[in-house]
Amino acid sequence: MKAVIQRARNANVKVDGKVIGEIDNGFVVLLGVTHDDNEEDMDYLVKKIVHLRVFEDENGKMNDSLLDIGGSILSISQFTLYGDTRKGRRPSFTKAANPEIANELYNKFNKKLEEQGILVQTGEFGAMMDVSLTNVGPVTFIIDTKDK
Repeated sequence: MKAVIQRARNANVKVDGKVIGEIDNGFVVLLGVTHDDNEEDMDYLVKKIVHLRVFEDENGKMNDSLLDIGGSILSISQFTLYGDTRKGRRPSFTKAANPEIANELYNKFNKKLEEQGILVQTGEFGAMMDVSLTNVGPVTFIIDTKDK
């Protein structure tokens, strides 16, 4: 699994012009799933995201986690994170998991985040979405479970 995590003051996702998910203060997580991802990868990623200390404490230092600040997550499935652009001009998406497996792991990922006490809003799997956010900092991290 691969996640792009952006610290956000606010964020929303729209499908067909209608807001279907919205958060204040937390993370926007773009999640990509590849063929050999499993529950172990998901557990690692969930734990890493909720405990990542990248929010300012009372001294202005990045020392607080999502749990510490009571933040939320806007979770967006994004197969293009596994796009391969090394050859030609059109990306290859052969490294992305097939939609049935990816959707199942994406839903489990969101459920596990909620089990950690995080409010999770989502996009719509497979839909054309418009994602808007105010990235604070900017602060952005990429976590790949294959690099753990």
